[in-house]
Order: sequence, then structure tokens, then C-alpha cells
Amino acid sequence: MITRIRVPVPVPGAVAVLVEAHLPRRVAAAQAAAFDADYWFCLAAGPRQGRARALLASQARVANKVLAAYNPGLRVTLGGAR
Repeated sequence: MITRIRVPVPVPGAVAVLVEAHLPRRVAAAQAAAFDADYWFCLAAGPRQGRARALLASQARVANKVLAAYNPGLRVTLGGAR
């Protein structure tokens, strides 16, 4: 006999919200800042954007300090995983 699943399957966005709800606020803010810095770092690839890349790298370093203090596996590498 086949029964219906009574537990709804979570949506990936809802899972991310649930996980983030269990993180301390400073860690969630640092994670968002690190991902934003990484996104904009990848977009600033031209030779004229050296200052912007330096500023974004600085922001990522500050965010990574907070993330590494909470869990070293949460650190963000600029330019993608290497």
C-alpha cells in the first residue's frame, strides 16, 4: 500500500532561512558581507578597478575573521573556490 508523505518537502530557500535563523546575527551578517564582497570582486576584473578590488578584499578579510572564529569551514575565498 502506498501512503502519502505527511511531511512537506522543504524548499531550498526555506532551508537556508532555517539554517540562518540558528546562526548568531554577527555571523549571518558576516556571511552576507563575504558573499557580497566575493560577487563584486569577480565583477571588478578590469585593470582600472584596482582600488575597488583592494576595498572588496579588505571587506572580505574582515568578514572572514568573524566567520573563521565561529566555524573555519565558513570562510569565503575571493574569486571562487581554489
